[in-house]
Amino acid sequence: MKILEIENSLRLAIENQDFELYYQPILDLKTGEIRSFEALIRWCHPDKGLISPADFIPLAEDTGLIIPLGNWIIKAAFQQLRQWIDQDLSLPSLSICINISGRQFSNPDFVTILQRMLKDYPVPPENIELEITEGAIMHREDLVIEKLHQLKEIGFKLSIDDFGTGYSSLSYLQLFPVDTLKVDRSFVSQMGDHDSYEIVKTIMTLAHNLNLDVVAEGVEDSKQATLLQAMNCEYAQGYLYSPPLSTEKATRFLADSQGA
Repeated sequence: MKILEIENSLRLAIENQDFELYYQPILDLKTGEIRSFEALIRWCHPDKGLISPADFIPLAEDTGLIIPLGNWIIKAAFQQLRQWIDQDLSLPSLSICINISGRQFSNPDFVTILQRMLKDYPVPPENIELEITEGAIMHREDLVIEKLHQLKEIGFKLSIDDFGTGYSSLSYLQLFPVDTLKVDRSFVSQMGDHDSYEIVKTIMTLAHNLNLDVVAEGVEDSKQATLLQAMNCEYAQGYLYSPPLSTEKATRFLADSQGA
C-alpha cells in the first residue's frame, strides 16, 4: 500500500474503530505473579487482517491521527480494566500500561481526556500506568513537569519507556515524578555482550538508587531472566513469559493465574 492509501485507510479505520487491543503480561521476577498488562494496539484491516503498530503508528504520528487513535486506546484500556474488575479478575495491584505518544502528551486536552475517562469508566487511577518515551518529555521542561505532576496528583503511575535509547538525561529523573523505568529490549537481548550487560546493570543501579522500579522488555530466554534476577530487577515482559494476547486470551491468562 502507498503512503497516501495507508493514510486514507487509517482515517477510515479510526472512524469505524477497526482496532483491537492486545495485552502482554508483565510479571514479577521474584514471585512470577502478574504485575500488569501492556496494552498494544492492532489494526484489524478488512483485507490484510491484523496489522502491526510498527506499520502504521509512525504514519499516525506524522499526520496527527495519533491523537484520535490514542484516545481510542485510552478508552479501550479503561473499559477493559473496568471489565476485569467487574469480573473479579483484577488483582488489587493489577495495572494496565498505556503507551503515550509525544503528540498525545503535548495535546493541551490530554489531562482533561484522562479525567473524563475516569468518570466514564471508573477505575482506580493508580491501576493505570502511562508509559512515556524519553523523547516525548525532553522539550519544554517546565510544561512537562507541570503536566506530569498533574497526572501524579490524579493518581496515575508514570513510567519512562525505552530508557537508554534516547537522551537519557539524568537530571530529569530527579525532576520528573516517575515510578518506573523500562529497559529497552535492544539492551536486554544483547546482555551476552559485556557492554550491553553493563548498560542494563547501570540502569538498574541508577533506578534503585532513585527508588524507581525497573521493567525489562523483550525477555526471551531463561538466561536473560537469571541475569535480571541477579540484578534485582523487579519486573519483566517478553516472549519467555507470553506473547501479546487477545482480550479473550488475556482474560484466560489472568483467570488461570488466579486459579479461577
